[in-house]
Amino acid sequence: MTALLEARDVSKVYSSGSFNRKTTNTALDHLSMIIDDTNPSVTVVAGESGSGKTTLAHLLLGIVQPSSGEIYYRGKAMSVMSGDEHTVFRREVQAIFQDPFEAYNPFHKIDRVLFTPLRKFGMGSSDKERRQMISDAMEMVGLHPEDTLGRYPHQLSGG
Repeated sequence: MTALLEARDVSKVYSSGSFNRKTTNTALDHLSMIIDDTNPSVTVVAGESGSGKTTLAHLLLGIVQPSSGEIYYRGKAMSVMSGDEHTVFRREVQAIFQDPFEAYNPFHKIDRVLFTPLRKFGMGSSDKERRQMISDAMEMVGLHPEDTLGRYPHQLSGG
């Protein structure tokens, strides 16, 4: 069994300051975890502000690189994946952050936020099919497309 995502002994240290006054901040220290794709589950990462939750998410999404250790996607180290493999990864592993003010452009309606990844990753054969995919997905999670589409991110609940 190969995990969807695996962090092996991952640490992330941020450095700041000038050459002679450099300071470091350890955001994650030797963390290991597995996210399996065969048994659906919910993984909760909780902690106070500054405890490394966002850093962990950024590492698992490949946004930042670990200072030590390795992140694996379907058994392959992300640091050695090809461009095509990264494209597949970005299609299959995506995050939805809760704060609409930080995550989304306030000048674009939510339709664009949902439509752009479908078009970019070649999902759906037409814009009409993509719109239907969005509506179907929204209904599957209990959202009403008629209440959500056409609105701006700040008009929606962050949750």
